[in-house]
Amino acid sequence: MIVLGRAEVEALLDPDELIAAVLSALIDLSAGRASMPPRIAAWSAERGLLGAMVAHLPSMDVLAAKLVTLFPQAVPSHKAVIVVFDPRTGEPVALLDGTAITAQRTAAASALATRLLAREDASVLAIIGTGVQAESHARYLPRVRKFREVRVAGRDPMRVAGFAERIGARVMRSFEEAVRGADVICATTHARDPVVRGAWLGPGAHVNSVGFQMEGSEIDAAVLSGALIAVESRASAFAPPPAGAFELRGIDPAAAVELGEQPGRTSPGQITVYKGVGVAAEDAAAAALVLRRAKNRGLGRQLDL
Repeated sequence: MIVLGRAEVEALLDPDELIAAVLSALIDLSAGRASMPPRIAAWSAERGLLGAMVAHLPSMDVLAAKLVTLFPQAVPSHKAVIVVFDPRTGEPVALLDGTAITAQRTAAASALATRLLAREDASVLAIIGTGVQAESHARYLPRVRKFREVRVAGRDPMRVAGFAERIGARVMRSFEEAVRGADVICATTHARDPVVRGAWLGPGAHVNSVGFQMEGSEIDAAVLSGALIAVESRASAFAPPPAGAFELRGIDPAAAVELGEQPGRTSPGQITVYKGVGVAAEDAAAAALVLRRAKNRGLGRQLDL
């Protein structure tokens, strides 16, 4: 089997190709062609969890399983490995670092949601948070819209200042100041209490929320009230934890659209919200992309099990 470490995976992930691969995976999922059960997890003394995510994508000829840990106090909070199997024989063919894939496929899904749902003239981006996902979103979102201003806000002023300097963004003094007047807002936190509130949103704003909490929400109920809600998969997003999103409790799954259905806004002033939970189909698509490029370049180490 081929083994690829984190640096190799990062070098092989092309943002535009990954966005396209995520779309292909979600189209498979919405059309019922993909096989993907909801995520399961084991908890570690209430400090974190180990999740298992598996998927088969016929269109990309990939069968993969990801093991991922989520320990909110660790840096990075997510760590993962992905094993790819031959979909005809079941033979394991590759072992990949999954940490880089998790970070980038999440941002790629937000970029896809922004391409589909944000106003074409969206020009102000607000990123809430300063961690790995904030960094990835700062890299991926400008692939789909031309932002004249990028704002950042977080709880730690030192981290906010460093993050803003790295990406050439404007430091905002509060979450509210960052969100008010922004056209696209990315919430990338582990916050238990809302860092994005509906009262702060202007007409036509688009919100990407990718944070995960078992008993809390980084966006308040007013963000979702009356909004067009998009998810990767209704079956996953509305499932109980650890598969689903706390924010979507009490909302009728039929009221949400899937990104694989390639939805669009119905009016310039409509609020749109993408609530991402991260699904195995995205990981499988990213792994297939990495493996194809690795084989083309002759990269990776061979390992006999």
